[in-house]
Amino acid sequence: MLIVCILIGLAAGIFGGFFGLGGGVIIIPALIYFFKYSQHQAQGTAIATLLPPIGLLAALKYYKSGCVHIKPAIFISLGFFVGGYFGALIANKLPEDKLRFCFALLLLIVSLRLFFKK
Repeated sequence: MLIVCILIGLAAGIFGGFFGLGGGVIIIPALIYFFKYSQHQAQGTAIATLLPPIGLLAALKYYKSGCVHIKPAIFISLGFFVGGYFGALIANKLPEDKLRFCFALLLLIVSLRLFFKK
């Protein structure tokens, strides 16, 4: 289990550093498929992984390359901080199947928009 967790974290870190995507795209499905977590458990665990500074090294690398705008990052972080509370509040009130459907729909919409963008 420990090795699988480390591999999931490495994959999320590599994809996060490369694409700038949230670890949830990697971590949530991995926890569901490899560990049979419920959607709620997978989302809660993925969010808990964000508590330590897991993106710090990638952010420093981008910063040193001149690719980080500090002021917007701070305000986005503040919004994420408050929004995360309300998102978790709503998610925990949804039944499992509805939450999984919302997550899958979000991934589908994002992928279709990226695929068909000119």
